[in-house]
Amino acid sequence: MMIEETVLNYLSDALDAPVCMEVPPEPPGRFVVLEKTGSGRTDHICSAVIAVQSYAESLLEAARLNKRVKEAMDELDDLDEIASVRLNTDCNFTDPAAKRYRYQAVFDITHY
Repeated sequence: MMIEETVLNYLSDALDAPVCMEVPPEPPGRFVVLEKTGSGRTDHICSAVIAVQSYAESLLEAARLNKRVKEAMDELDDLDEIASVRLNTDCNFTDPAAKRYRYQAVFDITHY
């Protein structure tokens, strides 16, 4: 299974907000979007950089959803195919063009 699919399925089960690979055409008030921003492989051990964007109706709600994402991702390495998960950074990532409140958390994931 691809790492994007693994994280998508895991977060879909762990969160009370829809998790997508792209912004839906008619987005709900709160939702999460995943994006793989990089990857690598050394000695058959794969790594990926996954950005998780949390959208909500207000900046505070986006921050709260981001916090829940980080808490869920802390447990991702319970899966057999995940060796480690490390929060690289997270920040307010509000989209002024779309006028949507958004936070982004970026994770470094080592997987098999």
